[in-house]
Parts: sequence; structure tokens; C-alpha cells
Amino acid sequence: MGIEVRSTVTIVGAGLAGALLACLLGEAGYSVGVYERRPDPRTRGLTAGRSINLALSVRGIHALQRAGLAEAVLKDAIPMRGRMIHSPAGRLTFQPYSKNPNDAINSVSRGGLNVTLLDGARKHPNVRYHFEHRCIDVDLDKPSVTFLNTADNETTRVDADIVIGCDGAFSAVRGRMQLVDQFDYSQTYLGHGYKELTVPPTRGGDFAMEPHALHIWPRGGSMMIALPNRDRSFTCTLFWPFVGPGSFEAVKSEDEIQRFFQANFRDAMELMPSLVEDYRHNPTSSLVTVRCSPWFYQDKVVLVGDAAHAVVPFYGQGMNAAFEDCVALAECLAHSRSDRHAAFERYFHGRKVNADAIADLAIGNFIEMRDRVASPAFRLRKRAERVVHRLCGRWYTPLYNMVTFSRIPYAQAKRKAAKQLRDIIVLSSLLLSLLAVGILVAVWSLR
Repeated sequence: MGIEVRSTVTIVGAGLAGALLACLLGEAGYSVGVYERRPDPRTRGLTAGRSINLALSVRGIHALQRAGLAEAVLKDAIPMRGRMIHSPAGRLTFQPYSKNPNDAINSVSRGGLNVTLLDGARKHPNVRYHFEHRCIDVDLDKPSVTFLNTADNETTRVDADIVIGCDGAFSAVRGRMQLVDQFDYSQTYLGHGYKELTVPPTRGGDFAMEPHALHIWPRGGSMMIALPNRDRSFTCTLFWPFVGPGSFEAVKSEDEIQRFFQANFRDAMELMPSLVEDYRHNPTSSLVTVRCSPWFYQDKVVLVGDAAHAVVPFYGQGMNAAFEDCVALAECLAHSRSDRHAAFERYFHGRKVNADAIADLAIGNFIEMRDRVASPAFRLRKRAERVVHRLCGRWYTPLYNMVTFSRIPYAQAKRKAAKQLRDIIVLSSLLLSLLAVGILVAVWSLR
């Protein structure tokens, strides 16, 4: 017996969030048309300039399980159980993420994951993809979307019951919503950008570094990270300021590139035979945080993922948060089938506070990764966190664990971490007071 088709949905964007949402809504019986400005990545590959690999954790895995795709994705993922810190002298320090050695974030190929999600819709005959269709206008009241087919330069207007913007940080759908009265919008750029480089496999075909770790070269004001790939290479990402000493502006010529890497990333440089070529050829991209409100227009248009709340990548939660959006929206539509406006409102109010929380946490974690992870004081604090978590797990859970290895809402995790810190300060003050009293009593008794 076939699934009853409820409503027509136009999803703008066939990236990770758009493809997952198509699977979830297709399963729920919606007639879904997905339109993407880029060519089909299954035949043309991934567009240059986008991150090659991503960190998949508990929240994203749960969303993939809902779509029946988690097993296929995790089969090709590489678990990373901690940070491997590289000092300027090349010394290595491993910092586990958790007291539980099984807790790990998973390095996944963006392109491979996108293909898996696109293929996942094949079991839903009511989901159709249209590539090389660029959104050029949105009629919010209809609603309808006008697309330019870049293959033949023809325009097409598509009417639907629901239009969903999954078209990224520079969303065309959100751009149209920004013209609506009382729509709040802000975008904030970091003074840092990013560029990707490659560490290839060794001549023997093995990983050149420990594969089950996220590698970090913190250099105070800038850093480089590296994630493992299934072909046994590593994708390295430079996070450097755009201007100033040690910036993308300052390091340009072959001599400048080699001298700067020799001074700051010597151990990595030795593993990068195509360093200069990659540095010159690969684009330098910006890092933006997007906030807006509300994420919906009446009962007709709604935003998901980066289109609603782009975040910088330093907590590894951008994709995971977008996948949570997809599940939340599908659940809200299922809960309020006869009232889409109520569904959109419930989705927005449930997700907005958490999107703002992870945006703040991601910027804070950039400072931690860039400036603090190499310090002895930081390592001591992290070691103490793991000990307290192991001994007092019911009372204390590190913020990173709540964000990465649980599905506790981001805002709740942030509040709980702040409360734990206050409790620790109070307890420490009490213990110090008791110690001081004990010392005074002991001194008095010796008189």
C-alpha cells in the first residue's frame, strides 16, 4: 500500500540538511522537490572551497538513524577519540575527549555523506531532485520559487504548499524573508579565514600521523587542524587572520610560505610535498556567524540549518545542529499536521535558543583551541575534569561531553556547565575555609 501524499514541499538546497530533510519528509508522505544550484555531486564531484571532511557526533548520528542511514555513514567514518596537540618543536600531547574511551567524534567525508543522503531518497518515489537550478526569487505569500536552470538558461516557477530554505549561510530564501517587516538579521565575521591543505598517505600507503585523533597546531592567534580521511590522507585546515603578521595577507610567495611553515609547522611541513602548490591554489574562505528571527513566514516558508543559524566550525556542531533542525521540523510537522503555522512556531521556539547557544560556544571554543590547549594549566584542568566526571558522573559532566556526546539541548548544556562551575567555586571555598579552620585549631592546640 502506497503512502498518502499530504502536501507539496519545495526544498531549496540539496546539501547535507536539504538531502536529510528530503529523506525524512519523503518517509512522512510529503511530495518533495529538491532544487540545488550546483551540479549533482554524484556525477560532478564537490564544489571547491567547501570543507572536505566534517565531525559527526551523537546528535548527527541520531538524525541519521531516524532516516535509516547511520550505519552506512559510520561504516566509512574514522573515530577520533581526542586531540593530538603539536608543539612548535614537534612534541605530541594526546588529550582524550572523555573518561569513556569509546566516546569519539567521527571524521566523515562531506562529499561521501552528501551522496549517501541523496541516494537515501531513492526509496521514496515522492522525492525528486533537480540540480543546476539556482533560486532567483521567492514569492512568500504564494508560496512559490523561481529557479534559473543554469544548464539551458530557462526559468521555472514552482508552486508548493511549503517552501524550505536549506540553502546555506547566504540563503536566497532568507534573503527574501529579510525584506519582511520585523525580520531580524545579523551576520558577524571573524577576523580569521581558512584554507585547506593536504597530508597524503606515506609511500607505504599508511597514515602519516595518528588517525584516531583530531590534530591541532595551536600557535596563539592562529592554528592549524587536521582530520583523517578514508584514503589515509589528512585534510589540514589553516585558521589564520586575514591581515597582520602571520596572516594570509603576509604569507604569499613561495619563500614566505616555506619560511613560515618551517618556523611554525615544521613537523607538518615535512609531510606536505605539495604544500606551496596547495597553499597557492586552494581558496581562502571566510568564517561567518548568522543569526535571524523568526525562521518562518506564516505557514508557508521555513528555514533550516545554516540558512537560519550559520556557526563557525570550532565545536564541530554546524552539521550536527542542522541535522537536529531536520528532525525537529519533521517532528513538529507530524505533531501539528493540520496547523503548519503552529508547527513552524513550535520548531522555531524550540531551536532558536539552542542555535544561539552553540553559536556562542563555537566562538569560545575557537579561542580555547587556538590559544589554550597547549598550556600546562589547560591540560591539568582537563585532567581534573575527567577525574571528577569519573568519580561524580551524576553531579558533574564537562561541557564538551554534554555538547558532543549527548543530546542535551545546547542551551541547557551551557546553563548546566555554568551552574557546575558556580558549585565548584562554592565547594572549593568551603573546603579551603575548613582547611584554614583545621590549621588554626591545630596551631591553637599546640600552644
